[in-house]
Amino acid sequence: MTPDPAEVGRLRKNLEDEREGAELYTALAAAERDPVRKDLFLQLAQAESSHAEVWQAKLKAAGIDESKYRPSFRTRLLSRLARRFGPGFVLPTVAAAEASDQNKYSGQPDAQSLVAEERGHAAVLAAATSPSLSIGAEIGRSEPWHRGASGNNLRAAVLGANDGLVSNFCLLMGIAGAGSTPHAILVAGFAGLIAGACSMGLGEWLSVANARELAASQIGREREELEQTPESERNELTLILQAKGLPKAEAADAAARIMQNKEVALDTLAREELGIDPAELGGNPWSAAGTSFLLFSAGAIVPVIPLLFARGALAILGSALASAVALGVIGLLTSLFNGRSPGFSALRQVAFGIVAAAITYGTGHLLGVGLA
Repeated sequence: MTPDPAEVGRLRKNLEDEREGAELYTALAAAERDPVRKDLFLQLAQAESSHAEVWQAKLKAAGIDESKYRPSFRTRLLSRLARRFGPGFVLPTVAAAEASDQNKYSGQPDAQSLVAEERGHAAVLAAATSPSLSIGAEIGRSEPWHRGASGNNLRAAVLGANDGLVSNFCLLMGIAGAGSTPHAILVAGFAGLIAGACSMGLGEWLSVANARELAASQIGREREELEQTPESERNELTLILQAKGLPKAEAADAAARIMQNKEVALDTLAREELGIDPAELGGNPWSAAGTSFLLFSAGAIVPVIPLLFARGALAILGSALASAVALGVIGLLTSLFNGRSPGFSALRQVAFGIVAAAITYGTGHLLGVGLA
């Protein structure tokens, strides 16, 4: 019976990927001086080699000999760079590729036993590329220019308000440029505020809800794997702990103790392998939606307020001035997490906002004249 060309191509591609991985991890191990990390890379190379044997056996059963192998240019180049500059020089690239390929077998029914291992390899490399906390990091936290570098909540709040401010400011300037009546400009301002805030809130709700559903699904699969292949999961956890700096024997002992309690093991693997906090699952979608709605509204109301107390050119000027001041404040706040000086950040924010508003004003004017 003649083998299906598409099936043969799939098997060959799988075999090539695993051989490339084994070759690259072997090269990383050869270039690694730290004995713990060297052993880690050797174990990964051995795992990839065992996966390659699976696909080679399937090809052999189909009457195809794939004993010859020559590493690709990419693998040879990364191997040389690792030997020349050390594994750390290429490890982020290798980790990124492993992460993108961690689900490559999910749609292949005859490779389901390898899915968990591939995902585990990605988690191991992610742990290996993450520097452990050191005294230097602690010192850095105490220095003012390092504070807020990871302030994701502050960044989200500032950018949310900025989105509302810039989008509604530009909308109002476009409507004003078209020569609309003061009443129409005011109505457009509130309509833009409500529409934008609802859109942002809904988008945030969908994003967080989908993230929670995905996280719950991944944890469910991890629970099944713990039940069905506990030995494989224990090996994955051992490798992850090794990647974090534990010697092999200590990592194996710690993994064995963790695996004694399935809930603790699930929580640990969810955090370390999947990057998911089981207690949070990505946050509360309603809270995220409400926060996004309020932040956008807080920015979007700024250019509208002067329109409530003035008419004509004075109202437009007041809206522009209020927006410029708010843009400057937002620029000052962004300096807390972008590393730039407060003055530079404020001036840049104001300049970009004014240019955007000028463009929309000019566009509105041209459209207004053309339509008239």
